[in-house]
Amino acid sequence: MPVVASYVYRDGQRVREAPLTAEGLVLKADEFVWIGLFDPTDAEIDVLVQRFKLHPLAVEDALVAHQMPKVEVYGRELFVVARTALKVDDRIAYGETHVFVGDDHVVSIRHGSARAHSLLRAQLEASPLQLKKGPDFVLHGILDFIVDAYSPIVDDAEDSVLEMEQRTLDAFLARVEIRRLFTLRRELLKFRRILGPMEEVLGRLQSLDLPCIDPDVRPYFRDVGDHVRRVNSRLGGLNDILSSVFEVANLLEQQRQGVITRKLASWAALLAVPTAIAGIYGMNFEFMPELHWRYGYAYVLSLIAAVCAALYVTFKKTKWL
Repeated sequence: MPVVASYVYRDGQRVREAPLTAEGLVLKADEFVWIGLFDPTDAEIDVLVQRFKLHPLAVEDALVAHQMPKVEVYGRELFVVARTALKVDDRIAYGETHVFVGDDHVVSIRHGSARAHSLLRAQLEASPLQLKKGPDFVLHGILDFIVDAYSPIVDDAEDSVLEMEQRTLDAFLARVEIRRLFTLRRELLKFRRILGPMEEVLGRLQSLDLPCIDPDVRPYFRDVGDHVRRVNSRLGGLNDILSSVFEVANLLEQQRQGVITRKLASWAALLAVPTAIAGIYGMNFEFMPELHWRYGYAYVLSLIAAVCAALYVTFKKTKWL
């Protein structure tokens, strides 16, 4: 169902369920409603537009999705877009959460996010002294819930990067491992493009005089912003490690190619001596040194063996073989 949860709160306590009807959304002066939607229909959005006078531009963004993190102000209404992230295999799956915040309502709309807000709602309801602060504290809870999912992604990426770094030092990377490195690098760069706007969103919420945001709630947004900055900083370090892994892998590959080239050159030099001597004696000239000598054949073979042995010892000392 698109409507995940819709409840009315008073003094930090849940008082009743709020159906998405004109009668169900009638509130008293000291109440606010928190409505959670997942890929809502146009009819459900129309009810909210009529009841809370949501701005058409914000509603269009919420329905179309594919938005970057941002904060927009429409009169006494705040419209906040946040991006969710979840690690799936070697890729990061992204979703969106759009939040309308007014004096007496919070409407959260999720697109493509698998993490429901049921656990978050239970945590906030377990702290009525905090929840009684109102819709702005619920907005903080939603953003904190989203940002908390960023850290496990970075933790997993760190483990993968460090494992690849050690693997690079121990042995040469296979094709599948190199492909995984490029995939991970691309995913982390894309993730950083999300974190930048998220920092700006939280910076505005903590520093600007925005409607529906009480001054005593701003420090909570600063705390969430610090989490985003730490994640972003860790990602920067991971990108540096990934770059070093690429460089080390390239240097080791060049070293391996150099060793192979030297070995081929050494064996070519060893084979060149008997080839040259055998080629000369295969010309069938009438006058050749030691051609009619009784021990000429043994002498030539001994000469080949001696020269090859001398070259072999020389190449071994220079570690070309």
